[in-house]
Amino acid sequence: MRRRRNIRNIAVIAHVDHGKTTLTDSLLARAGVIATSQAGTKRATDTLKAEQEKGITIKSTAISLYYNMDPKDIQHLGDDGYDGTGFLINLVDSPGHVDFSPEVTAALRLVDGAMVVVDCVSGVSVQTETVLRQALCENIKPVLMMNKLDRTIFEKALTPEEIYCTLRSVIENVNALIGIYCDAESIMGDVMIDPSKGNVAFGSGLHGWGFNLRQFARLYSSKFGIKEEKIMRRLWGNNFYSPETRQWTKQMVDGSTRGFNFFVLEPLVKILQASSDNDKALTQTLLKKLGFHLTAADLQLQGKDFMRTVMKTWLPAADAMLDMIVLHLPSPLTAQAYRTESLYEGPLDDEASLAMKSCNPEGPLMMYIAKMVPSHEKGRFYAVGRIFSGNITHGQKVQIMGPNYSPGSAKKSDLYFHTLSRAVMMMGGSVQPIDEAVCGNIVGLTGVDKFLQKSGTISTFSHAHNLKVLKFSVSPVVRVAVNVIHAQDLVKLVEGLRRLNKAEPLVQISSESGQHVVAGAGELHLEIILKDLEETYAGVPIMKSDPVVKYCETVTSDSDSVCLTKSSNKLNRIFMSASPLPQGLSEEIDKGELTQDLKERARYLADTYNFDINHARKIWCFGPNTSGPNILVDVTQGINTSDIKDAVCAGFQWVSDEGPLCEESMRGVRLNLRDAVIHSDPAHRGGSQIIPATRRAVLGSVLTASPALVEPVYLVETQCPVAVMGSVMSVISRRRGCVVEEIYPPGSPLCTLKGYLPVNEAFGFPTELMSETSGQAFPQCSFDHWQLLPGDPLTPRSKAAEIVATIRQRKGLPLSIQTAESLLDKL
Repeated sequence: MRRRRNIRNIAVIAHVDHGKTTLTDSLLARAGVIATSQAGTKRATDTLKAEQEKGITIKSTAISLYYNMDPKDIQHLGDDGYDGTGFLINLVDSPGHVDFSPEVTAALRLVDGAMVVVDCVSGVSVQTETVLRQALCENIKPVLMMNKLDRTIFEKALTPEEIYCTLRSVIENVNALIGIYCDAESIMGDVMIDPSKGNVAFGSGLHGWGFNLRQFARLYSSKFGIKEEKIMRRLWGNNFYSPETRQWTKQMVDGSTRGFNFFVLEPLVKILQASSDNDKALTQTLLKKLGFHLTAADLQLQGKDFMRTVMKTWLPAADAMLDMIVLHLPSPLTAQAYRTESLYEGPLDDEASLAMKSCNPEGPLMMYIAKMVPSHEKGRFYAVGRIFSGNITHGQKVQIMGPNYSPGSAKKSDLYFHTLSRAVMMMGGSVQPIDEAVCGNIVGLTGVDKFLQKSGTISTFSHAHNLKVLKFSVSPVVRVAVNVIHAQDLVKLVEGLRRLNKAEPLVQISSESGQHVVAGAGELHLEIILKDLEETYAGVPIMKSDPVVKYCETVTSDSDSVCLTKSSNKLNRIFMSASPLPQGLSEEIDKGELTQDLKERARYLADTYNFDINHARKIWCFGPNTSGPNILVDVTQGINTSDIKDAVCAGFQWVSDEGPLCEESMRGVRLNLRDAVIHSDPAHRGGSQIIPATRRAVLGSVLTASPALVEPVYLVETQCPVAVMGSVMSVISRRRGCVVEEIYPPGSPLCTLKGYLPVNEAFGFPTELMSETSGQAFPQCSFDHWQLLPGDPLTPRSKAAEIVATIRQRKGLPLSIQTAESLLDKL
């Protein structure tokens, strides 16, 4: 742990069911954590009961593995260098299902490199793209593992040339994604993947075998007496070999074969076929030629067990993956030099930043806590994080900074001081206590869960700034109200909800009209977290309402008049109007892409969205929660509005969180303060006068600007045989959805359909689709965007009005919406 050059922090990321956990088993077996015979079937990093039952990963699981590398392998390390042959790999196995992608976001903050796993047959899927984008945005360097290669040989029965074309197509797709999300002059160096560089491996996680081109190059290098690097370049791409003339050419000529097919695929297919046919004599002969021998016990095995043993003896998957991880992924020493700039919120020349850049164990402690993992002590959590500089020792005094801490503010909110008790090393489902933890490592801390909700920064530097808060790629758009069956269990439910909120990165817990509401990313996410709540966190039986979708309120036109309200003492007047924000601006605000610099932001809004430059400079605030997708603009002229600014902003925040239609948050609305009459005496223009008046003015402005509802929409990706495409399309269209793209991957009998489906219509969609297609199609749904709900919510019996009435009834509000006339005053 002290040899920073010999540490690799990596995450395994992929689409669901592409084989991350089975591949991870091979690495665990090589490190001696599980038996070699269990690799591929044990799924050791699926530590939860629900994960083993459903066969999918739900939580990111960290595990630290130690390997002794062959000196021949690590001599290829470049500028990074190495410190001895022992390597520590802190590995995080992450989920592939889109509902659990916040776990991937948390995992990526802790690591410097990612092993992207892609199924050779299915190719690059929607979630592959999502996780790769997240990785590149966090400056995580990728390597590629192409899994399930055995399917192309046995299931698809492809020729070597067809297999090569399939693999090349997947690599081109991955490189295309890297090209979209990463600059050519990347600060990470060359991130493009290429088998001839050695940063791509092929194999089968289930059967525990795999290879990269370096292994074959080493074999032929000793045979032909040619340098490894030279052979590696020939084993991929348009390099053709003629066995008769022993010549290499760039074009296919008579009698020549592609180098990859001749030297890699043909021997591979021969041995796989011989061992799966149980032809032990031929298998032994072929292995002897390659310099490998089977034991008497190996020869007693039959069927798949024999094939697995043969392939693991010849090409163990762990060796191929370790070679990529150690040689092509950066150590903390290298990675932090370029990652610090995008992670640290403070000045890049302060003591903490400089220590992080050089991964300095002598510098101040800087650690980011990315997630909370439940400990064996009921109700307590390990705070799992990455140490970027300094080290952790028993009894060390530290400051704990929550996400809302601001170093410059007079109020020191979200700042705590604590003495650390102990650190632990995460070992999958268990932990290993350690005396000291040094920078560059991933560790868990005890006792910190009392101060932090989900994430935060820990430091010993008194002027330290926070490390950036995690940004998630999905939104909690599906909500369920929970309650206890027995009244005496209410205290346990409240405590259980608090623990659930801590353990889940994305979950939002709120109270609405006396109900406890849990919001999650989708149906499966809610099902899992509510089961956890009932069985683990609260430990009491609970009642659940039907899932409810989160809607937002918006406006579709400018207010038809300027709205006036008077304060209750009739001595102040507020004039306001509302209008919709330009298309695309709400999304930019959501992603936090708008700069905070006043002049830069004003110029950008004027150039991109045709804002009046003077108005753009007078944006008072965003809402709700000062970062939401609505804005309040002061468009008054010749009036000193500074005295009432805070009160007007408070009134605006109130309404942007609880709109006029059904008290849902607003989205995409611009509120303009047109004019104001303010009393000269501060006693008559306080918050108690201005805030309610502003609230009524904002409500009235929205109601006079053609209010409407917006609903969340899923991007649905479905892989299915061409024969059932019609059924898939009809199910999607019956649920107000539409198909926007059909993709036919070369050499695959499956096609991929991409479409949009309103979240409200998605309940029970996977079940209906599977029954309509006899289980041949399974959808992957991820939140994509918000769209206008058809119908006017103020017109009785319209679809929008029915939804508004349902929400008002659920929240215990009067069924009739307040009219603009009842809210506004006259001159």
